[in-house]
Amino acid sequence: MLLSLVLHTYSLRYMLPAAVMLGTAPTYFLSWAVWRLVSSLLPARLYHEVDDRLYTVYQSTVLFFFENYTGVEVIIYGDLPKNKENIIYLSNHQCTVDWIIADMLAVRQNALGHVRYVLKDGLKFLPLYGWYFSQHGGIYVKRSAKFNEKAMRDKLLAQVKTKASMYLVIFPEGTRYNPELPKVIGDSQAFAAKEGLAVLKHVLTPRIKATHVAIDAMKDYLDAVYDVTVAYEGTVDQKGQRKIAPSMSDFLCKECPKIHIYVERIELKDIPEEQIFMKRWLHERFAIKDKLLIEFYEAKDPEKRNKFSVKGFNSRLSLTKTLPSLLFLSGLTACMLMTESGRKLYVKTWMYGTLIGCLWVSIKA
Repeated sequence: MLLSLVLHTYSLRYMLPAAVMLGTAPTYFLSWAVWRLVSSLLPARLYHEVDDRLYTVYQSTVLFFFENYTGVEVIIYGDLPKNKENIIYLSNHQCTVDWIIADMLAVRQNALGHVRYVLKDGLKFLPLYGWYFSQHGGIYVKRSAKFNEKAMRDKLLAQVKTKASMYLVIFPEGTRYNPELPKVIGDSQAFAAKEGLAVLKHVLTPRIKATHVAIDAMKDYLDAVYDVTVAYEGTVDQKGQRKIAPSMSDFLCKECPKIHIYVERIELKDIPEEQIFMKRWLHERFAIKDKLLIEFYEAKDPEKRNKFSVKGFNSRLSLTKTLPSLLFLSGLTACMLMTESGRKLYVKTWMYGTLIGCLWVSIKA
């Protein structure tokens, strides 16, 4: 019975945040849907500006739980500018928390509402979220031969035309690096060797298509590319072998004490334009990531492990950035659920929003 109580208490550590984040989603979605309908008669630029502000409210609520609630230490290395820019964010990919890492950096540049993702196609069917991410400027892509370059380029150019602020997040590996899936890692390494590229140990061989289309389509609009390397402390076992990175539920259960984020800002002029040369450039960037992660996980000197080789700083996120959004969105949801008509609307938003969203993304996304 004592064990059952401990497990129940442990599960509550992520159930409460999950309940709030998912529970406020219909309220947020309904607010967005009203604005989307009203703004259909207004300039597209105005839609994006207000949508970005709405998105900031919801993502600030998410960050309250992932930073303030967990108490995780965020250590930033390199050259993250203080002011927001139009950028492409290229990062290694290990777990779903990687999406939140992009938010953590963006909020420190007052650019949280501008975060847009390049996502694998299957995620477009997520209830409410799948449709919304597409409407917010996210792009769903299929792998390899099914990749629709024209659709991605057209969507990016449409956003550039409306001068929508851009913080486009791409994970070029195409899937997560998972040490429990050695075949995926082995196939990635074999492909690199076949192509005459450096074989990588702690990251997968990056794919070039989405990165090339994004940079090529927005080269006159972007200020820079951020090359981001993320390491989660506590993901090495007693034998020195890498473990799987924390899931969102693990993270909310406070199982990750520190996140280490290395940022390198790259000027567009330093990136080759031709895809064949950009492919090699991107692989070289991931080779640099690999060296950083080898030092982080495998440094012979124990004092040099669990940190990158350059000086970093502990960046704490103020409650003033997150708590007001949490209180506002939670309060709005509570008010909605206090009346019978509000509860019916809430349930219908989940049901019909999901159904219409799935139909929409099946046709449009």
